[in-house]
Amino acid sequence: MRRILSLLSEYRQERLKQHGAAPTRLAEVADMYREFDTLLSGITPTDTGNQLEEVMTSADFTNAFGDFVQRKMVPTYTTKRFDFEQFVKPDTTPSFQEVTRKQKRAGVDDLEYVAEKGQARPGSVVDATNRQYRVYKWEKQFDFSMEMLVNDDLGYLEEQAADMGRAARRTVEKFVSRFLWNATIIARLLALGTLYRINGRLTSARISTARMAFNQRTDALGVPVNATLRFIVHHPGLVDVVRTIRQSQLVPELATNASNVVAGDFVPIEDPYCAGTAPNLPWFAMTDWRADNIVPFVLARRQSVPAPMLMRKRSNIEGITSMLGAGGAVAPIWGDFDTSNVVVKVHDEWGTYIDDTDANMFDHRGCFYSSGTAI
Repeated sequence: MRRILSLLSEYRQERLKQHGAAPTRLAEVADMYREFDTLLSGITPTDTGNQLEEVMTSADFTNAFGDFVQRKMVPTYTTKRFDFEQFVKPDTTPSFQEVTRKQKRAGVDDLEYVAEKGQARPGSVVDATNRQYRVYKWEKQFDFSMEMLVNDDLGYLEEQAADMGRAARRTVEKFVSRFLWNATIIARLLALGTLYRINGRLTSARISTARMAFNQRTDALGVPVNATLRFIVHHPGLVDVVRTIRQSQLVPELATNASNVVAGDFVPIEDPYCAGTAPNLPWFAMTDWRADNIVPFVLARRQSVPAPMLMRKRSNIEGITSMLGAGGAVAPIWGDFDTSNVVVKVHDEWGTYIDDTDANMFDHRGCFYSSGTAI
């Protein structure tokens, strides 16, 4: 609060200076704000509070506070976060070239009984599947005038660096969101049958159906594998539905005493970029690749770029004292020689597995889909 008060005092005095106020007037304003600050600090003033009353009712306080709100207190929009890292496996590549990963789809054959003096029959091994992916550059450039930077006395433009980082994060979130909600992946899961998709809106009964479907996953040899429903990725309009399911001891959509057996067995993940029209809102169920070693999706980054980078173009201006003298570097705020613009760029690198049949789905055994349409 005392920091805010200090800024208010500075704003008001600066505004009075711009209008040619006399030094006595500036000193009067400074005295009133110091009185207010003294009260906030807990020190009892000798005055009975008349100066405080004058500060609070004068145009100085009103004008300064309005200026403060406009320039500092009005917050920027905060975008929702898509916590996709919980179900997307990270990977790295050494360069921009395609890399190949071997995905083992099954173990080896079961043993067979061999009679006395019998000979074991040859077994079979399922070849690993080649999975290829590469990373790409993602960039955006922003220009700021030198005058804008000089006039920025409240650090507004300093916040732009954080905004650029958030823009990079938002871009990769949208990229991952398209993994789930694209026609190729949906068509692939629909073609795989009832163990990979269901119709109907999100309910505890359908989550149970999805969980039973995961329990019936097998490898390429038909051997059951561990596949546990861990995450429900859903449209933002299903937040209350998910909350009701997770907090209800009984099945919320049934007028019975049936126990809600799925309440604490999944982690909800809201995807703010998922499109849908209420009440038919889609949802996905996912495995946990850390626990089951079944990887639904992969996001790859180049090894030397683990996160977005913010870069500034080097100024091409030199300061001189004479036309023949040597030049010297100037402050970066001077920017470009022609325009005095300061040019910055956000750079990031990522990619994923791409296939004509499975799109970006690395292993379909880790996915279960519902369009959310009513039956």
